[in-house]
Formats: sequence, structure tokens, C-alpha cells
Amino acid sequence: MSDAVSSRGLDAQGHIVREGSLARVTHEFRPVVEDARDRIPGVFGSRLHSAYVNGSIPRGTARVGRSDVDLLIALHEEPTEADRAAGRALVRALDERFPQIDGGGTLLFGRDRLLSDLERHDLGFFVACLCTPLLGEDLARHLPRYRPDRLLARETNGDLALFLPRWRERIASTDGSEAALRPLVRFMSRHLVRTAFTLVMPRWNGWTSDLHEMADAFGAYYPTRAEQVRAAARLGYEPRGDHAVLSSYVDDLGPWLAGEYARVHGVKAPRPEDA
Repeated sequence: MSDAVSSRGLDAQGHIVREGSLARVTHEFRPVVEDARDRIPGVFGSRLHSAYVNGSIPRGTARVGRSDVDLLIALHEEPTEADRAAGRALVRALDERFPQIDGGGTLLFGRDRLLSDLERHDLGFFVACLCTPLLGEDLARHLPRYRPDRLLARETNGDLALFLPRWRERIASTDGSEAALRPLVRFMSRHLVRTAFTLVMPRWNGWTSDLHEMADAFGAYYPTRAEQVRAAARLGYEPRGDHAVLSSYVDDLGPWLAGEYARVHGVKAPRPEDA
């Protein structure tokens, strides 16, 4: 019974339990995962350390035609621009072959960065708790167990203020069409809901990746903002290309959330790329 998982994603000792498993991948998405596993070694060769799948597919909650495929690739060295281009091409190939997925993304990092002290409570947490091993040595064995505390909250999402100017630029650079705006609505909705959740995570004392559960947890502590975040959760699953929604994110909800986050948890330790 000591390893039992609570209803809030914690084990009996209060540590966050790794949320995904290849055993949870539903039959519709198994060919996607198997094809990704087959392609990755050919793309990165001997530079590949390990590969992971994350998101709804390994949680077993992916929806045919609606969910994307998310991969994390750990290399023995820091990735180059050519590596990143290869990662994007990999996802495009999967998206073109499998109609059951709707796009996706590939994150690439060097092994040393993923295991660094600086990333211990951000990328390290991501690997250890939110990523499911696909290939190679699982880096989670080199990482600690995590609790839903203020340090984890600060280091996972305490940098929203840095993203808002970039989001405004991305919105302005689109052609304004529904097709161009819809992916931005999905991405930004999810990011804001996750940030809202980790704002209250230490008080809620648990972990979930379900956007609706995240929004409900947040709403219990911030009722005046609850409906905004619940609406963002709905759009995270069922996005529509609405410019007014994006404007509300970068002009209202986002700035408020960034300010409240800094007040409650402080600001995330700066990364080299933020300089």
C-alpha cells in the first residue's frame, strides 16, 4: 500500500507520481508511438541519448483527430539548429502519415542540461514526472522525487512575464485567419491554465494534467478569475481561431496571472537564453 496513488496524483509519501505509461496508450495511437520510436534513431544517430513521449497520448486520454503528439529528445550534446529542424520534420512526417493526430512538437535538450541543478525543478521535473520513456536510458533515475511545493511552482511556471511580449509578436505576425489563430489559441490556453494551476498547486497539494481539473483547482482559490480560466481550459481542448480570445490573454489574464505569480511564488531563476 505504500506505493498507492492518491486521487490527486501523489503517492503515499506525498511525491508526484509519473503520470504516463506506454501501457496506457490506446490502440488508435500505438502506431504513432511505434513509428516515432522507429524513426528517432535514424534522425539523431549516435548523438541520441534517450527519447520520451508526453502529453495526452501516454496518459491514455488522447482523442482521435484532436490530440497532438509531443516528444522530448535528449542528446549527448546540446542540440543544434539542424537538430531542431530535424525534430520539426519528424513531427511533420508523423502528422502527415497519421490522421489521428493533429500536429505536435519535439523538444530537444542536451543530457547535461536536463540533469543540471538549474533545471532540477523545471525540465528535470518534466522528464521525471510528465514524460514516458521511449528509447534509451531513463534520466528519471538520476533525478529526485518531487512534491507540489512552492519551489516547484516557481521553477515550472514563474516566467510567464517573459512569454507575453513574444506571444504578442506571434499574434501580430499571423494573417489573422482562423486556421492561423487556432494553434495559438490552443497553445496559449493550455499554457495559461497550467500556470493558473501551479499558482495554487502547493495549497491544493496535488498534481493533475487535466485542464478542467486544473481550472477547477484554481477557481477554488480565485473565484473572480475562475470562469476565465475554465473558458481557457475548454479552448485548450476545443480551440477556435478567435483574435479576441488571444487579445484577452495577452492584455488581461496573462499580465494579471504573471503579476500574481511573482507576488505569491517569486520569479523563476533566469536561463541563459533569457539574457
